[in-house]
Amino acid sequence: MRESPKETLTALISRTLADRIIAGQIEPGARLRQDHVAEEFGASHVPVREAFRRLEAQGLAVSEPRRGVRVAAFDLSEIKEVAEMRAALEVLALRHAAPHLTSAILDAAEEATRVGDNSHDVRSWEDANQRFHRLIIEPCRMPRLLAAIDDLHAASARFLFSTWQSNWEARTDHDHRAILVALRKGDLESACSILARHVQWIGNRPPLATKRENALSDR
Repeated sequence: MRESPKETLTALISRTLADRIIAGQIEPGARLRQDHVAEEFGASHVPVREAFRRLEAQGLAVSEPRRGVRVAAFDLSEIKEVAEMRAALEVLALRHAAPHLTSAILDAAEEATRVGDNSHDVRSWEDANQRFHRLIIEPCRMPRLLAAIDDLHAASARFLFSTWQSNWEARTDHDHRAILVALRKGDLESACSILARHVQWIGNRPPLATKRENALSDR
């Protein structure tokens, strides 16, 4: 089924704003003004409101009475919640995907890991990281589950960007390789265990918050 123009515009607006929020181009607490966004995209307020709702569903924005829609501030409990949810849902997806994983899929996931290890900035690393995770769970054939994981991954990416944007250094992802080794051996339990620990890691290492972000989160 083809998307209507309104749906396509809504997706474009929400994706563009999400990218800016995740990359830190729009700060926590910043107000998202319907009129400004509508003018930028040449849109009516209807697709803009729908885009804002998508951002809220992703945990990237919050709607406040009499204050409008603002970029969500960082909160330690939220980071832990996102990590726990991602771990549970990605393990569920992997269990359903495992019977459909092929050597070609695992090879592609291994290549994504190599690309991530050689990344020169957090943006390219996160692109490769997301590709790895998507490759090993997409064969689950459960679109609603994958959509929920995508939203949680967007929230996780924002936390990672806030931590690593200014002090990025190349790193080797041993967990990704261990997951692939287990999957190639047919050891699904070990793969799921490593994946859960790997995803929950960010919940134990919250991002570095600026004074401005701390002030906003205390309001």
